[in-house]
This record gives sequence, C-alpha cells and structure tokens, in this order.
Amino acid sequence: MRSELLNEKIKSLPENSGVYIMKNAAGEIIYIGKAVVLRNRVRQYFNNSPKLPKVQAMVDNVADFDYIITLSEKDALTLEANLVKKHKPKYNILLKDDKHSPYIKIDMSAEFPAVEITRKLKKDGAKYFGPYFNGINVRDVVSIIKTAYGMRTCSPRMKVNKNSRECLDYFIELCCAPCTGRISKEDYAEIVNKVTDFLSGKDDTAEKLIEQRMNRAAQNEDFERAITYRNQLGVLKKLNERTVANLGNISDLDLFGYTSDGAGAAVSVCIVRGGKMMGVKNFYVTDAGLGYADTLSAFLGQYYRKDTFIPPEICLPDVIESAAALGESLGLLSGKKTEITFPKIGVKKSLLKCAEQNATDFLSKSSADYKRKSDMTSGACERLAEILGIKSAHRMECYDISNISGVDKVSSQAVFINGAPSKEDYRKYRIKTVEGANDFASMEETLSRRFARAKSGDGKFTDLPDLIVIDGGKGQLSFAHEAMTRLGYDIPMVGLAKREEEIFTVGSSEPIVLSKSDNALKLLQRIRDEAHRFAITYHRTLRKTRYVSMLEKIPLVGPTKAKILLAAFPDFNDITEADETALAAIDGIDKAAARSIAEYFKKV
Repeated sequence: MRSELLNEKIKSLPENSGVYIMKNAAGEIIYIGKAVVLRNRVRQYFNNSPKLPKVQAMVDNVADFDYIITLSEKDALTLEANLVKKHKPKYNILLKDDKHSPYIKIDMSAEFPAVEITRKLKKDGAKYFGPYFNGINVRDVVSIIKTAYGMRTCSPRMKVNKNSRECLDYFIELCCAPCTGRISKEDYAEIVNKVTDFLSGKDDTAEKLIEQRMNRAAQNEDFERAITYRNQLGVLKKLNERTVANLGNISDLDLFGYTSDGAGAAVSVCIVRGGKMMGVKNFYVTDAGLGYADTLSAFLGQYYRKDTFIPPEICLPDVIESAAALGESLGLLSGKKTEITFPKIGVKKSLLKCAEQNATDFLSKSSADYKRKSDMTSGACERLAEILGIKSAHRMECYDISNISGVDKVSSQAVFINGAPSKEDYRKYRIKTVEGANDFASMEETLSRRFARAKSGDGKFTDLPDLIVIDGGKGQLSFAHEAMTRLGYDIPMVGLAKREEEIFTVGSSEPIVLSKSDNALKLLQRIRDEAHRFAITYHRTLRKTRYVSMLEKIPLVGPTKAKILLAAFPDFNDITEADETALAAIDGIDKAAARSIAEYFKKV
C-alpha cells in the first residue's frame, strides 16, 4: 500500500519537463529518470497496468520521490545523466568507466606533427582516429604509417637540431628525420595530409607502397623484412574488408542494436570510422525506464562523455520521441552537430540489423553471468543490511592503516557503491598526530579528519556512508566509533577481524560468524582487501619518496640513480650493506658513483 503522502505527491505533479528521483524507505535513491511531462511519466509507474519485472521491482521499493523542473527536455537529459553518474542508483544503467579503446592522435598545430597512441580524447585541437579493436591492433596501423609514409612517432616535443644524429628509423626508411632538418616543413605537411587521408579512408596508396617495398626486400633476399611487409599488407587487407560502401557524405557512424528479455537488456554498438567498420561493442544493461525509448536514451547519456568521440550521425532501430533533444544534448557535449536517425532501408539498415543480432546473441550468453554478478554486488548489499539490521549498505566505506615500525604511517578510505568499487571516492590520509606504531590512535585520527571535513561542508566528503567497515576487531572498532560519535555522527559501523573473518558490531561482545561462501561476507572481504591494497600502495609511495630523498644526499647520486638503486634492491638495507663491486655491477651505476655510495654508508 502506498502512503497517503506519496499519493498526494503523485496527484500534484506538474506538467513541466524535468527529472524525477525515486527513493526507497531508507531515503536511498534507487532510480533517476527524465520526462517531457513529469505528471504523465511518473504516474505511469503507479498505475495498474502490467509492467516489466525490473520496472515492477523498482516500483515495489518506492517510498517517496522528488523531482526537478527543467527549462527543456534537452536540459532534463543532461541533468539525468549527471545525477545518475553522481548517485549510481540501483535500477539505472551504470556503465563502467573501463579502459577506452586506443586511438591514433595527430596534433596538427605542431611544427612537425607526430603519430601518437592514446586512450583519452581531449578537446585540444588535435585529430583523433579510431577506436581500434576487434582484431585491428593500433600498433599495426602505426607501423603501416611509418612504412608507407615515413611520419615520425618519437616524442611530440621534438625540436629540430641539424647538428644531431638521426635515429635508426631514418636509416631503415621508417622516418624522414625532420628532427635533423632532412625534410622541409612544407614537404612534411604533405606527408601528414596523406596520413590523415589514409586514416580517414580517403587514401589507398599505402598498399602499393608497402607491396613495392616487400618485392624489393625479397629481391635483395632480405626475407625477414619482406615478411614484416607481408604482415602489414595483411592488416591493410583486413581493414579494407571492413570498408562500408554507400554511406554518402558521412563516414563516421555509431549504430545501436537493442533487445530485451524483460529482466534485462543488451545494447550493441556498431562503430564505423573513416568508412570502415571498426567492430561491435556489447553491453548488458538494466534500467527501470518504461521500455525501449527510456533505456536507449538513458544508455546514450551514459555511453557518451566529454572524453569520447561523438559522431555526426547516430542510428537507432526505432523512433524515440526525445531524438531531437538527445541530438542537441550530444551536440553540446561534442561541440558539433549530432543527428539521431532511424534508417529503414539501405546499408545503414543492414548495419543496424548486424548490431541487433549481436545484441540478441550477447543477451542470451550474458544473462546468467549478470545474475551472478548482481548476487555478488547489489544482492550482497541487501543481504548484509538484513544481517546487520540496518536500513541500507548501498554506500560502504572501509578504512585501513599501513606503516612499518611506526614510520610513514598512512591510512586509506575505500568506497563501494552498490557492491562495486567507486574509485573516484577513494581517499588517502598521512597520519600526522600519532607517535610510533599505534594503529588504534591512527584509526581515530583518520575518522576524526574524515568527519571533520564532512562537517565543514567539504564537497569531497559530504556524501556519508550507510555502513563503515573497519579493518580490525573490537579494539579498532571501539576507537573508530568513538572518533565518529565525538563529531556528532552515528553511522552503522562494523569491524572485520582477519584471522577468523568474524564481524564485530558496536555494543555486542559476540561476533557475527558467516559461512565462507556467504556473499555478504565476501563483500566485506572485498572492500577490506581493497582498503588494504590502497593503503599499502600509498605507504610504499611515501617510503620510496623518502628513500629517494635520502639517496640524493650522496655525492654523484641524483634522482635517476636513486631510482635505479631502489629497483635493483627492493630492501633498502641491502643498499646500505652492498660493496662497491656489487653496486658497480648495476646498469646505470658507474664506478665513481658506486664508490661514493659504498663510502657514504660506511660513515653512517
């Protein structure tokens, strides 16, 4: 039964465009959506019509909702995407920010542009080509560029020095050596233009040039090089086989396929760049929106970001009402006009069918895997909250201390949202007030600083957890809890003791013991291990910095030699005990420096 307050809010909804925010009984945001007309859209969730299981599951958990009125549907789309990224609601599409596929970058503003490989797209005026995946290796493409055109791949900050010596690439005909003035700026610019045409699918001379080199190498019985050229021709053939004809003036396209089984859905993206199909990316998604249009518009809001390439045309299988607003919103993000189209015939329709077939195949294979992952993440959060008798474990924070004999004391704050790491929310602390190896006092200082920052209104600390996990038993838990309550906070807190993996709670002398196979315990172990890893990494960084600083005090040892020593001797004490012969045997340490190091530590 819905509360009277909820019924009244439903009746009084405005007819403006905007964003609605669904909350459960614990006040936790569980879904965020956008609407052209808030009244019509939100009421659809609460009418008696049949709904998909994932939608009904969300509605059954709604205890309250808020809404934000926007000036236009375009503004609602942008706000929805931003709020989803911030709050990560359980029933929204949440795409992982995993590693981007590689791109080729050419900075046209440089005097002699270089070919670079990057995974990040920036609005820096450079030209980007790609992404390269699904059987096309970006390094193979760069190798073809060097062989066919002789464009440089060395440091982008290269400066011309006619008195310097050319590198090996020049002598094996892989670079025209602008660094030593072997080519004029005008002639090099022609090469750059040919390379950009090749990468855009407008220049086909590379194949002829590489074939000539292969034949010449074979005639000279340089068979190893001939094989290299033959392999490059194979890569070119693979690229050419992916050429998509009859695309008209548009050579860059993203085409989206969609399928749903009621519980979840799959979206496949067919990516065409420079008139060539680069491949297909598949995504399993859940979304509590009311069907295909809601899911696709929400997906696009998550898929495209400031650091991704947004093509001039995006093709969808069926019409969505928000197409114009969505195109305008993506256009503002990319800085260029973006059109959403719905092809019904021709090559674009064929590519859409290819994307839909990939989506159908991917969904059939990934549903069980998603169910398992859901049980390990959001399902584990719900079970943990039930075991502990708390409202929610949606946002969890875990703290750990790391030091060696009280030196370089640090602590870490790992954050899981909906059972998965949220690394942008991780924090690290250098312990300032504790003398010696006192983990209890270090934990107390950490929590005091964390909640003091929250109390001061620091935006990086104002999002409070539903549950705090302390790496340790009752002693650690007691100190941490006292530090928190002293600042006026009362957040559920548990300690996880390593030896028996017992869960200690505030106010109870008896621990909670769960089966080793329980997903709730596995979730606690994952966040504890992540906090430990993060603390250890920070501790090692500080320790290495301190050691480098110590070694730099030795005559003839600078930052480079200090790092070489630390790489050769993982234990710093081994450096202090090494003799001159052992030190001089290390690559990068000359005899004079080895003597200086050995003599220095004899005096210490």
